[in-house]
Amino acid sequence: MQIRTVSELLSQKIANPEVDIKGWVRTFRANRFIALNDGSTLNNIQCVVDFENTDESILKRITTGAAIHIKGDLVESLGKGQSVEINVKHIEILGDSDPETYPIQPKKHSFEFLRENAHLRTRTNTFSAVMRLRSALSFAIHKYFNENGFYYMHAPIITGSDAEGAGEMFRVSSLDGKNPPLTENGQIDYSKDFFGKETNLTVSGQLEAETYAMSLGKVYTFGPTFRAENSNTSRHLAEFWMIEPEVAFMDLAGNMDLAESFLKSVIKYILANNREDLDFLNQRLLDEEKTKPQAERSDMSLIEKLNFVTENNFTRLSYTEAIDILRDSTPNKKKKFKYIIEDWGADLQSEHERFLVEKHFKCPVILYDYPANIKAFYMRLNDDGKTVRAMDILFPGIGEIVGGAQREERLDVLKKKMAAIHIPEEDLWWYLDLRKYGTAVHSGFGLGFERLVMFATGMSNIRDVIPFPRTPQNAEF
Repeated sequence: MQIRTVSELLSQKIANPEVDIKGWVRTFRANRFIALNDGSTLNNIQCVVDFENTDESILKRITTGAAIHIKGDLVESLGKGQSVEINVKHIEILGDSDPETYPIQPKKHSFEFLRENAHLRTRTNTFSAVMRLRSALSFAIHKYFNENGFYYMHAPIITGSDAEGAGEMFRVSSLDGKNPPLTENGQIDYSKDFFGKETNLTVSGQLEAETYAMSLGKVYTFGPTFRAENSNTSRHLAEFWMIEPEVAFMDLAGNMDLAESFLKSVIKYILANNREDLDFLNQRLLDEEKTKPQAERSDMSLIEKLNFVTENNFTRLSYTEAIDILRDSTPNKKKKFKYIIEDWGADLQSEHERFLVEKHFKCPVILYDYPANIKAFYMRLNDDGKTVRAMDILFPGIGEIVGGAQREERLDVLKKKMAAIHIPEEDLWWYLDLRKYGTAVHSGFGLGFERLVMFATGMSNIRDVIPFPRTPQNAEF
């Protein structure tokens, strides 16, 4: 007999009443009622045991967390809350379960406690819903790019370049940590290292993706990236995933069109295909909001935020226009902002971005033409000499979710920008070659995947949307 999933049984897609199912016990009541879950759905299926005809030694081993195999008949449920249940004919305990030490009990646990038990936290409703949505978003991303003529590119994880120019990178080395070879100047001699040079874990696949865009036309990367930033906050990870499309012959306006279309598409996908999990997380947030003071409550539920993105055109305005709006805003004049906007050139904070989205425009916002000195070297310099063709997309509740730009395609300008921030030309000779051989306008953007998952699930801590978070002083599991 074919093993069925809880999801299949609850949707009543099975014509044959005889069923075969495996899963984990969520609860076991009155020596008779098992709530079984196999991860295929948020909901459990009730399995009714005939305890008078079941070996007592088996009943004693049916505890929360135990893995079991059940055969029985799928029947209409007599109880409330479910349409069908299983009358158990045969039950087998598949593994040991210690009820005294099993940490995921049928009660409310703090997220901090569950992070300490991240290997088991997906057995809770919240984290199983979050991770199913993470999986669905991954599929929707690949689906969108595949349907729009993009080629999937695997950018290298080990690199000799720093795409962001920030220097916060994890070093990759096979040298003896206690006794590394040294140069005459007493510096570590990386020419003796495995790759013959200093290498690191990548912070971005963008530069490599540009090389493929300039031959294949439309490409995207979707892979792990790393940043050795000592930020122990709810918004930072040392290891995270990035989606980075790059497109040849596309200017900044086309880049904004692509990013808006992409974001709407993947969010529409989960709204259409993952409604059960979204409704659960939506209710969780609504219940959480009730415990907050009125002034701290969100204006929108999770479902409303998702629809807010899919149902509204994104407003586009320049950084300069945004600064004028923020400088003249009531929160700025009354000094309600933590970071007061005074002069042009300020690096916008989340509070400013959310004000533009949630209060001023009441729709997602795309800001463009940022000051050159707060953006990366590879962004195309505008004719004014002080701004670059950068763009950020701002969402409700989260602020910036996408950052992108039209890339600097002019060799002489790119060389000057690299020299200004002391990036040696020999380190990026291959990147400069793109500007020597068949150079053309091209653009792209980056989306931190965990940031998207946070927005789609309503989770407030980035550690709760990745299976095993890597943060300062934490590389457990």
